[in-house]
Amino acid sequence: MLCLASLCVAAPGTTTSHLERSPAIVGGDINYPPYEFLNEQGKPSGYNVELTRAIAKVMGMDVEIRLAPWSEVRRELGAGTIDILQGMVYTQERLTEVDFATPHTMVYQAIWTRESDSTIENPEELIGKDVIVMRGSVMHDFMLGQSIAANLILAESLTDALVLLAAGQHDAALVAKLPGQYIVTNLGIRGIRPTATALFEQPYGYAVRKGNQALLGRFNEGLAILKKSGRYQEIRDRWLGMLEPTRLPWSRILRYALAVTLPLLLTLGATILWSRTLQKKVTERTLALQAEVSERQRAMEELEIRQKQLIQADKMTSLGILVSGVAHEINNPNGLILLNLPLLQKALDDALPILEQHYQKQGDFRLGWLQFSRMRQELPLLMDETLEGARKIRRIVDDLKGFSRQEDSELTRPADLGAIVNQALRLVEVSIKKATDHFSLELAQGLPPVSCIPQRIEQVVINLVLNACQALPDRSRSIRLRIYEESSSGMICLEICDQGIGIRQQDLPHLTAPFYTTRREAGGTGLGLSISASIVKKHQGDLSFVSPPGQGTRVTLSLPMHQEQS
Repeated sequence: MLCLASLCVAAPGTTTSHLERSPAIVGGDINYPPYEFLNEQGKPSGYNVELTRAIAKVMGMDVEIRLAPWSEVRRELGAGTIDILQGMVYTQERLTEVDFATPHTMVYQAIWTRESDSTIENPEELIGKDVIVMRGSVMHDFMLGQSIAANLILAESLTDALVLLAAGQHDAALVAKLPGQYIVTNLGIRGIRPTATALFEQPYGYAVRKGNQALLGRFNEGLAILKKSGRYQEIRDRWLGMLEPTRLPWSRILRYALAVTLPLLLTLGATILWSRTLQKKVTERTLALQAEVSERQRAMEELEIRQKQLIQADKMTSLGILVSGVAHEINNPNGLILLNLPLLQKALDDALPILEQHYQKQGDFRLGWLQFSRMRQELPLLMDETLEGARKIRRIVDDLKGFSRQEDSELTRPADLGAIVNQALRLVEVSIKKATDHFSLELAQGLPPVSCIPQRIEQVVINLVLNACQALPDRSRSIRLRIYEESSSGMICLEICDQGIGIRQQDLPHLTAPFYTTRREAGGTGLGLSISASIVKKHQGDLSFVSPPGQGTRVTLSLPMHQEQS
């Protein structure tokens, strides 16, 4: 049964023909929120509905809005009982049936699955599955056009598709991301989710029966007027504003700051209290050992070393927490950049032919700070460089989060040493580029895995590579990494060779001693190699140093191959 709502608007003082006074019949989907749907009073509502009424008002048109199941309104458009659809996804195949207006938004399609199912993430994984699609929808057309060997289950609405999936029936549903989220939220549907990334984005706007260019032109003109007046943006913000980034209010920023600061203050207070308690115990023990002066001195020195190590470890833990939080805050705006850049790229691709036509007719003109004859070559490159930069930010942030993540278990597991080294090199890439123009990595093929805790070994590799960078006097010197197998000892080895200033022979025996450093004036703490040696020792491995005078340094990290336990 069709649901009707009409709006008749005529500009004051104007005269129209009988044909123009007849209301244009505008069709839409009865259940496609937030674009078009029936509200609690049973009246048409949504982004498309408000946009249609605004266009009718500025163009002095009479319109009658009819909402019905999608397959029905498509059929009525073909039969001529409906003049225009207020929301239809653009595809090449549909151009044989309809003409499209300028798109007024983009629709992001997604695969919906149950939360317990992580096996379906792309269309190829739908082969052989029971897939729910809305009859006559663009995803129905997509599945038929791609000839994907899936068993299609046809639903009459998006709500029916998601309810069937949530009830445990069939394997997946193809539903646009935003309408799906609205339906799930409003109906309280639980246990289903969309894929993290959209399958594809599609232009979405008005469509008329093939050849009805007069009506299409009036809606295009009305849409352009709304955009210029700002009314279009108001309507978009009201219905689709959740897609836009919002600024945090100061009250929330203050709450976040307090949430971070208070735990740190409590941690600092606990550390001070713990330190005072420890000092009291040290004093009591010192008084008890007054008769044994040499033993007391040794105990005091050892205790001081442990205190400094614990304080340093606490600092590193706090730093890891901070890195994880900062990485999250960077990912949010960077995610928006990655989401918006493809849309900007599409807009640029559409605009360049128009600008080129203007250039051919009117001659060169200024665009930005440069002439168009140059900018038409530079703009695509700028967009590509910006997209690659955003992707690099995401990779760096992911690497930092992985490095700062604490292990849940002290148990070793099989790991690829080459992958660990590559992960560490990405974290210190800036330091390497500043230190040398000659860096190389040689990785043997088919190496067996090593038994280790990957984050701990990654920390060791970072310390060794940074030490090599700091040892180089200028950028003309090289750093070379090599990973190879020592089958006789059952070890996988990482060799780091630098052409730096080398290590004095008298310093070699003390390199891994706590707080022993030859770079104290440059801010060295003497803990890096000490901690690294401790980590390697716990892994049943070995860390050796060779530094012939004036010939740089060669460091060899050896770790045992993984052995299967019976």
